[in-house]
Amino acid sequence: MNVPAHGAARALAPALLLLLGVACSKHDKADPAAYTALANRCATPRSGIDPYTGARYPDVQGTADDEKTWLRRWTDALYLWYREVPASDPGAYATPQDYFAVLKTPQLTTSGAAKDRFHFIYPTAVWEALSQSGVEAGYGAQWVVLSQKPPRSIVVAYTEPNSPATTASIARGTHVLTIDGVDVVNGADVNTLTAGLYPLAGTTHTFTVQDAGAATTRTVTMTAANVPAQPVQDVGPLPGYPAVGYLLFNDHLATAELALAHAFGQLATSGVTDVVVDMRYNGGGYLVVASELAYMIAGPTVTAGKTFERTVFNDQYTTADPVTGDPLTPMPFLDATVGLSAAPGQALPHLDLRRVVVITGAGTCSASESVINSLRGVDVQVILVGDTTCGKPYGFYPEDNCGTTYFSIQFQGVNQKGFGDYADGFVPGGSGTAGVPGCLVPQDDFDHALGDPAEVRLAAALQYLSTGACPGAGVASSALSAAPPAAAAIVPKSIWQQNRIYLR
Repeated sequence: MNVPAHGAARALAPALLLLLGVACSKHDKADPAAYTALANRCATPRSGIDPYTGARYPDVQGTADDEKTWLRRWTDALYLWYREVPASDPGAYATPQDYFAVLKTPQLTTSGAAKDRFHFIYPTAVWEALSQSGVEAGYGAQWVVLSQKPPRSIVVAYTEPNSPATTASIARGTHVLTIDGVDVVNGADVNTLTAGLYPLAGTTHTFTVQDAGAATTRTVTMTAANVPAQPVQDVGPLPGYPAVGYLLFNDHLATAELALAHAFGQLATSGVTDVVVDMRYNGGGYLVVASELAYMIAGPTVTAGKTFERTVFNDQYTTADPVTGDPLTPMPFLDATVGLSAAPGQALPHLDLRRVVVITGAGTCSASESVINSLRGVDVQVILVGDTTCGKPYGFYPEDNCGTTYFSIQFQGVNQKGFGDYADGFVPGGSGTAGVPGCLVPQDDFDHALGDPAEVRLAAALQYLSTGACPGAGVASSALSAAPPAAAAIVPKSIWQQNRIYLR
């Protein structure tokens, strides 16, 4: 069963910038006017008012060839690796979206992975709804697909409070066995399974589940709703470890700004001297939230006047941002709220830590990796416990054209020391430039709640804080001995939740 890919989206106001993939043109100096002159010439123009921007759609009558030509010229002007994009005949592709799929580098990373793994599209209306509200249809259960092919395995990583999932007593570690009568493990009706896992709002589906530690199964029926995410959960000193604070941080959403400020205010008054930030499922979001988080961890002494992240565009642009025209100045560590969900200009609490533990997984991506990279850039000791992160040091401006928003990598983010080469991820306890002190714990522990000191990755973090050494294999739960490593698992989230969004 393939986790469904998400399609095409619209550029937000020039204020929003997404960091992700990689790419660049193969020609010499490109003229931005060459693509802007063809923008919004559409085979099927939209009409009326954009409900999110309040502006009239800019579309005029054009052709599919106009849209394809715009895509090639836009790629030649802005793609990070524009020189590596192969020549291709646009007439060989049925739609502009099909043509866009080949407008990227075919090169590989040192590990053999695709250099550009993050080239994608979204329907503009869907992108606007996701990015501006943080609300998505579902049950409030975050699935982890441990195996996509039979024998399949799907388990719940965490749930959103006051959601259909919590009403049905679904919790971390619940295994999904059937969906609408179709066997998850070996069933052939993939369409039914997909419809149940990724539902439309208002649709009702029936599940057979087995809760963590339970010997029997049960049947639950859930109706999908538009569920708001609570990106920060389980904040406070750990039971039995009063000097160690913990927070589960799942998404860099707009609402996370206020939630993180409250969380660090709480931790600051609790007297903790160490903090574990659990970002194993955090795919990213607003980069300013990442900057605020890094500041709240490190404090003003080591971050004042320092770079949180600097963006590097392709070799055609060395002094100014090619989209906004702004001078290329680094993003600082932000010591006050920017107004995403908290009132703007409010001073942020800070813990002034010289070391921090981050729990990571294969789903730790983008803006989450910026937190790790930026703190290392100012010599805060970052300790990673868990699995290798996903490796997204790149970024882009989402660009709407004719109702599709295109995401094509346009820059790389680097820290105070100029480092941003972690396309294969940060490796806990690894060597080399992307190796980070800590413990490689590839198996996720679904037998324990997140924030439980007995949970395998958190237990390893606590031992490392205490002794500077990683636990032996015997720490892992015996129930997990046959579980696949986290690198084989998929944490399906919307593309919105798997990127860095840069606010200017």
